[in-house]
Amino acid sequence: MAYVAVSALSHPGLIRERNEDSLVAGPWTLCATVTENPQTLVFPLGTPLVVAVADGLGGQPGGEVASALVVRRLAAAGAGLATEEDVREAVHACNRQVYASARAGGDALATMGTTVAGAVLLPGSLLAFNVGDSRVFAAPRDGVLQLSVDDNPPPRPGQRTTSVVTQCLGGTPVYRAVAPHVTAVSLAVGDRYLICTDGLTDPLPNDVLDGVLRGYDDGRAAFELWKAAIAAGGPDNITLAVVRVADR
Repeated sequence: MAYVAVSALSHPGLIRERNEDSLVAGPWTLCATVTENPQTLVFPLGTPLVVAVADGLGGQPGGEVASALVVRRLAAAGAGLATEEDVREAVHACNRQVYASARAGGDALATMGTTVAGAVLLPGSLLAFNVGDSRVFAAPRDGVLQLSVDDNPPPRPGQRTTSVVTQCLGGTPVYRAVAPHVTAVSLAVGDRYLICTDGLTDPLPNDVLDGVLRGYDDGRAAFELWKAAIAAGGPDNITLAVVRVADR
């Protein structure tokens, strides 16, 4: 019987005072907390399984509130996300909830927002989705392949990345709709994926991600990715999930 192993870790990094990232894997959520040891969960491959990260916008109050709202809503909706349209509607619903909660929270939360990136695993297919610059990668043995689409303006000359996002969930005083990116790919036993916030990808280029994922699986891969980001300065919150499809 095919199954999905999800190895997840979330950490504030070395610069930020608190962790504003959150993560969902099936019904399990990890919200604005710290884990230095990866947690590995195993799920049967059958009912739609959502695995996603949300990165609360830094520099604005309530980032951790927004990211937690999103992953909890995805956890509740995950088993019903069977099509690309289901995924788009779930992301739109998350955006509406962030804005509704911001209004209810008054001035303190008026501009809270978050990115989101994840995947829904189905028998035979995977639906990758994102809004913002958190990322989803396929990780075959011949090199990582980004499935998500970065919502960033071009970086300035001499810069590899930028922290500016062109769309996110919430983040503005007045409601703004989003256009979720959704990509469908085939899924088979042996496939691996990496889902992460930009606290991992900003300090680590793709060749480093690829080298770690070639060398390790599951919890060890998650730990080595986190360790590499810390060694590179840990400039932001680091949240990631290594996803592997296997057969008993």
